[in-house]
Amino acid sequence: MHMQRIRVVRDALDANNTIARANRDDFDRADVRVVNLMSAPGAGKTTLLERTLARFDDASAESSAPRLGVIEGDVQGNFDAQRLAEFHVPIVQINTDGGFGGECHLDANMVRSALPSMPLDAIDLLMIENVGNLVCPAEFKVGEDHRVMITAVTEGEDKPLKYPLMFRACELVIVNKIDLLPHLDIDLNRLLANIDAAHPGVRCMLMSARTGEGLDAWCAWLHAAARRHAAIQ
Repeated sequence: MHMQRIRVVRDALDANNTIARANRDDFDRADVRVVNLMSAPGAGKTTLLERTLARFDDASAESSAPRLGVIEGDVQGNFDAQRLAEFHVPIVQINTDGGFGGECHLDANMVRSALPSMPLDAIDLLMIENVGNLVCPAEFKVGEDHRVMITAVTEGEDKPLKYPLMFRACELVIVNKIDLLPHLDIDLNRLLANIDAAHPGVRCMLMSARTGEGLDAWCAWLHAAARRHAAIQ
């Protein structure tokens, strides 16, 4: 019974990876770069996206400013998509309870179901806001180029050690809500050390999506991500 369970999980991931490769082929044909944003619920993914879209909207007159699209993943509702609607970028909502079993993550098939509604030829960078969860999203590739993990200082110092897969799966970790540090009993250096223990050498950005601190570095990273052959520093 134990061996059968392992095989079922392996087969499910193999099937997911096949669809993820198909998604990636579609993204490559449209010359669209894809960033998968992952975090626990409430870490600040949507607030960061609001700030990001506002910044790129202000820079839209620049020829170098990438055109953004967003896929929003939630179990139910479209609250986050409504928050982003004012920026007039293409947004597609995926609810995992709508025929997908109420999953706590987005998988490649869910993302594929959203692609007919996303005008890939009209965007340069697709931001996927995954379902808030610290385990499952890291296990399912969706065809992305980059994975970014957002962790909030309000979550404490131990999350990288309790949920290492999420941190290992990402090439960039954003440490958000640093404006709250004076009000918290948390050692930022210890948190950063725990992140490095989970994923040695991973790049970290300190961020306050609420105040905008750290946003310049994040937007510069996205500019590089949007360029097909650019190296991300």
